[in-house]
Amino acid sequence: MSEFFDHITPDHAAFIARQPVFFVATAAADARINLSPKGMDTFRVLEGGRQCAYLDFGGSGNETHAHLAADGRITIMFCAFDQPALIYRIYGRGRAVLPQDADWDALAAHFTLERGVRQIFLVDVDSTQTSCGWAVPKMALVEERQTLRKYYVNDDAGERLAKYQQRIRSIDGLPITPPSRLTYS
Repeated sequence: MSEFFDHITPDHAAFIARQPVFFVATAAADARINLSPKGMDTFRVLEGGRQCAYLDFGGSGNETHAHLAADGRITIMFCAFDQPALIYRIYGRGRAVLPQDADWDALAAHFTLERGVRQIFLVDVDSTQTSCGWAVPKMALVEERQTLRKYYVNDDAGERLAKYQQRIRSIDGLPITPPSRLTYS
């Protein structure tokens, strides 16, 4: 059934690499709980499984940034929709790394940056957990959506992107530090 680990093992890293979607949950006092699906090739296991990171594109709000700045706790969940059934959770403490931050270039080197990336979330892993996933349906990936990429490619001179990424409050009014420069491929 359920088993805990103190880091992301190589077998679990291989499982993560095969998953086309993952889910991120954060919370802060007096704010909504945020649960967001993530896709594309945006997740990396780092530091021998003791850290992980993922690219964050501008989309619908910036709650993860606000919650991590306020509280730091984050849970990431991967779920197998094929065989064998498995749910894999990563529990940790995270922070946003912005393009203006000193550690941006070293962390960004792990990814292919695309237009629309606003930050990278870096997570220090406290523990991980497997569970059965036996009630999760089997599903097949048809294809990745290209809508977000198309949106940013069609963004004339980056004006919409620049305006959007300068938001300084979450939907619950928590402070957000916007990027001071944009990233483009």
